[in-house]
Amino acid sequence: MREFELKYGCNPNQKPARIYMADGSDLPVEILNGRPGYINFLDAFNAWQLVKEIKQSTGFVAATSFKHVSPTSAAIGKQLSPALKKSCFVDDVEGLDDSPLACAYARARGTDRMSSFGDFIALSDECDEVTARIVAREVSDGIIAPAYSPKALEILKGKRKGAYNIIKIDPDYVPDETERKQVFGVTFEQGRNNFKIDRTLLGNIVTANKELPEEKAVDLIISLITLKYTQSNSVCFATDGQAIGVGAGQQSRIHCTRLAAQKADLWHLRQHEKVLSLQFAEGVGRPEKNNIIDLYLSDDPEEVTGDGVWRQNFAVRPEPFSHEEKAEYLKTITGVSLGSDAFFPFADNIERAAKSGVTYVAEPGGSVRDDLVIEAADKRNMVMCFTGMRLFHH
Repeated sequence: MREFELKYGCNPNQKPARIYMADGSDLPVEILNGRPGYINFLDAFNAWQLVKEIKQSTGFVAATSFKHVSPTSAAIGKQLSPALKKSCFVDDVEGLDDSPLACAYARARGTDRMSSFGDFIALSDECDEVTARIVAREVSDGIIAPAYSPKALEILKGKRKGAYNIIKIDPDYVPDETERKQVFGVTFEQGRNNFKIDRTLLGNIVTANKELPEEKAVDLIISLITLKYTQSNSVCFATDGQAIGVGAGQQSRIHCTRLAAQKADLWHLRQHEKVLSLQFAEGVGRPEKNNIIDLYLSDDPEEVTGDGVWRQNFAVRPEPFSHEEKAEYLKTITGVSLGSDAFFPFADNIERAAKSGVTYVAEPGGSVRDDLVIEAADKRNMVMCFTGMRLFHH
């Protein structure tokens, strides 16, 4: 297939629209089902690069959930704890523990379910039946993977009344070293960002604490590769083999950190016993449950637990979860990793990250205030690596 005609571009008025290879060669993808759109392909190609690089760097199968050209999360194929399974709404998935790929997607989708609603999925390896069964019951726009098992393909083709977007990509495809795009009729050209992110990138530890366990190095690698394909400015929190909070596209780095930290805090709080024990009313679906949980954890839980409304949401009225209780619970969190796509210009980023359990940090360094940032990290006994490489993505 030399080109693929799209229904329209970013918006319905932007016609005609297509994807094609400028050199006249075949596209590196095959459309197995559906009719992906312009934004679908932007998500698909960025997401595929992300999971391919995570697998190359860590050796684990990987999955990501993308929305509007940024990942909501990315994860490797580690088994989920019972609490995390319940938090991610996959505690009823038969065979989950036997499929690393399904575990990876369950983590990625379950990290920030509100942002993942209507996602585009990328898998580093062949989509198996267990993964397909998880995808089939979620609201999603499409999926890209190097292959699909016959049963997985059958399941996915039945999604969205047969219109679900399924893309198969050539895993051996290597793009040109130079990439181009047009803005306002002007052509931009640059070399592709082929910068390799792996364990060697974390060798320059600038803090007094230099103890970086291998599993924490993997978390930092996941955070940095996630940032490589996230709209800048961006910051990513990661733990236990997955990104748990992505702050993307903010003009100020502290706002990136606050946004990512807020998402990471919610990820932790969703695994608290008070949340896991919520008894929902009959007929409440998974998307609705997710929204109800977010409101229950918000500063105004009365929206779902108040006298006049709780019966609409719950079979049993939930116990209050006070601000003080949540704060005390979050104080017990430690060992979280944090990556930043550019240097921290002020120590306030470190101070905010510490409140969300960050112990390990990777950032490029190079600020005139590096000494103040290092000092702030040392005060909290953090391990901080200077990578020397910015990871802006636009």
